Amino acid sequence: MTTTDALERSGLSQADVDKFQHDGFLLVTDFFTDDELDRSGKFVDAAVAHRTADDQRNLADKNLYEQTFVQCMRLWEDHPDVAPFTFHPKLCAAAAALLQTDSVRLWHDQALYKEPGGRKTDAHLDYPFWPVDKPDFVSVWIPFDDVDAGGGMMSYVQGSHAAGITDFVDIGQLRGGEPVDLLQNEDVARLPLVPVAAPKGSAIFHHACTIHAADANETEQTRRVFTMVYMADGLRRSRDEPYFALDRDEIKTGDLVVGTGHPVAWPLPGGELPEAPSAPGPKTGFRFSEGDETQ
Repeated sequence: MTTTDALERSGLSQADVDKFQHDGFLLVTDFFTDDELDRSGKFVDAAVAHRTADDQRNLADKNLYEQTFVQCMRLWEDHPDVAPFTFHPKLCAAAAALLQTDSVRLWHDQALYKEPGGRKTDAHLDYPFWPVDKPDFVSVWIPFDDVDAGGGMMSYVQGSHAAGITDFVDIGQLRGGEPVDLLQNEDVARLPLVPVAAPKGSAIFHHACTIHAADANETEQTRRVFTMVYMADGLRRSRDEPYFALDRDEIKTGDLVVGTGHPVAWPLPGGELPEAPSAPGPKTGFRFSEGDETQ
């Protein structure tokens, strides 16, 4: 299939692709039906509940990173009911169309559930977390409910994906570093910060180098969001630092990123969902040995 096929299957327009290329992010309303979200949300809720069943801590007892959100990665690998959403054909086609490539692979999926009282998500960009040679990634942020100001709403720095910024931000000072407010960076501060309310049914796509942040959750309801990250096929591992999914598939520096942990998502070979890896990753959160990231 071609990028034209992907564009047609995604329901996006060429104007949408052009806007994404210019802004570094794209809100698409009514991307999903309520029935689709309710069905998939039920499966993701169950997966998150299973992954976090042993954690009975109050929010105040968690570290700053954990107070930002409950993070459960690669749910498709050990919860088969989630896989059809992760590899949703319309989503994967949209990723290919926005990246302007004929084939995309899954980097990972993850639930990001921001509890009532959960702190803000520090402004950051994703690509510095990923040991891959090119930033040809697109993330999609999907709320299962309306998300407005004060409820964990996202904001994006318009055009930041093209600004050449590569700063790593230690979200929640998880690695013990000093707090960094990337929005105070001189090259960032001159660009517009755009808050994006996301009604149920919407999807927000963003580039791997787009700086983004999220409000604290001041509501009494958990902000339930599921995200996927897709990458252009043909990228290579660029660094030797430990990274769980790459190490699991024995992908060495310089090797193509392939294998069971990063299967082709568009077009699905034979139209069939990929087989999950036999050794799923950790149950929750960020581990330095994984090198995984957030949004």
